[in-house]
Amino acid sequence: MKKRVILPLIAALAVTTTVGTAFGGGHSDTNPAVKARNAQMSLIAYNMGILGSMAKGETEFSTETATAAATSLAKVAKLDRSILWTEGTVQGEVPGTRAKAEIWSDAAGFEKAAVGLETAADGLVAAAGQDLDALRAAMQAAGASCGTCHKAYRGPRN
Repeated sequence: MKKRVILPLIAALAVTTTVGTAFGGGHSDTNPAVKARNAQMSLIAYNMGILGSMAKGETEFSTETATAAATSLAKVAKLDRSILWTEGTVQGEVPGTRAKAEIWSDAAGFEKAAVGLETAADGLVAAAGQDLDALRAAMQAAGASCGTCHKAYRGPRN
């Protein structure tokens, strides 16, 4: 089971590193915390993509694959925010970030949104081992959690 959880995480990290290397030439001065949280968001998107594809019926539902993706997502969602979301890494002040100042001025709201993602990810883990209908319901909750945070705390693309 550990192998099924670790392999998607390793694959996602490899993709993130490769893409970051290929396209990151202009952002070599990006703050390390920004790079790390961008990698975190890439891993969240990667695993949500796997689950979303199943929920939409684009790929066949598999409890093994869904559980691996959901478990990876849950672990990534729980990374320590205190070292990722450091003050002074606001959009417009450092390259490579879309973080709005509200992350720090409304720290309690941001923390609540982050815990909401953790909770939704845990719900995905539980649903992934059940059936497609359970996964679809959990994906709605996870998508809502992502949207809530992005609307309040993520700035526009530059």
